[in-house]
This record gives sequence, structure tokens and C-alpha cells, in this order.
Amino acid sequence: MRAMDQRDVDRAVAELLAVLGPQANAPGWQARAGTLEWTCRETAVHVGHDLLAYAGQLAGRPDAGYLPFDLTVPARATPAEVLRVVAACGGLLGSALATAAPGTRAWHYGPCDPAGFAAMGVAEVLLHTYDITRGLGLPWLPPAALCAAVLARLFPGAPAGDPVQVLLWSTGRAELDGRPRPTSWSWQAAVGRTDAPTETQHRP
Repeated sequence: MRAMDQRDVDRAVAELLAVLGPQANAPGWQARAGTLEWTCRETAVHVGHDLLAYAGQLAGRPDAGYLPFDLTVPARATPAEVLRVVAACGGLLGSALATAAPGTRAWHYGPCDPAGFAAMGVAEVLLHTYDITRGLGLPWLPPAALCAAVLARLFPGAPAGDPVQVLLWSTGRAELDGRPRPTSWSWQAAVGRTDAPTETQHRP
């Protein structure tokens, strides 16, 4: 399987816009996004935040922490405007990935390569689109090929099975073959590390 790159981020963001764009004026954006504590709108802002943060890491290449900047989306911004912010942040990450050499390293709890940042960006988009669709009452599942790529890069120890269900199970969103949902989980993004901090719900 090839290393993940900007093409995968572009596909994931396009999928998000295809499923959520037509719902921009629908009620429910203040409902909880799936099992998260955030609303659907807050979750979308969080996606933009993470895409921008990953782009900043690749561009700035810090080796000891995240760059001290943040994404602020005014409360008056509509869901449609929030989705445009997400698209813009996805474009910035894609541009950073397109210009980063394979040997580039930037901090994400250790040295992370461009493929790792691409995989994390795709994971954030797919998983939180799933969360938002649960809040909006939409029957959507992430694309299997992208899920398989994320699992191969970030969850090398994941069990075999349908990649969509395995990714949802690996991140505590579903049961798998009768297995209970994990109550904590982590992904492996940094190169050469087998441990990563548990992904938790950060306020956007």
C-alpha cells in the first residue's frame, strides 16, 4: 500500500463536503455529534482546527511541540461557513503535504512524517464526519479504501475485518464481532514509536 498523501486528504474532505454540504441549512447542528460531547457544529470546527494544526506542523517543522496558534471561528458563522473553513484548512494541509519531502519530520508526540500527518488528517475528517452524520440523522459510513489506508498507517495492530467497522471499533465508535467498544484508544503516528497519547475530546 502506498504512503498516504494529499490525494487522500483531498478525497476525505470532498467526501465530507458531499455528505454535509447539502445539510448546511438543516436543523440539528446544535445536536450532539454521535457519542461526542460536542455539537455537530463544534465537531466540524474541530476538524478544521486539526487540519490547520497538521498543516502548520508540516510547514513549520517544530521538533518539540505544536506551534502556538489556533483556529477561531466566530459563533455567528453558519454551518455552511464552517464547512468552507474546513475545506480551506484541508486545502492548506494538502498544499503542505504536496511540498513536503518524504524525509520531512515534525512533532506529533515524536517525529512524524508527512504520511503520518496525511493519515491523521484523513482520520479526523472521516471519523468526525461519521459523528456529525449521527447527530444529523444521516445514514453514512466512511469509504472503505480510505479506512483501510488509515488503519494500515495509524493502527497497525488492528484486528482483521471490514475496514470501516474496524476503524469505528478501533476509535470506540462501534462494537466488532461482539467485542465491546474500547474505552480508551491511541494511534501510532510518530515514526519509530509504538505508543501515542490517547485521543480524547478536545474542545474546538
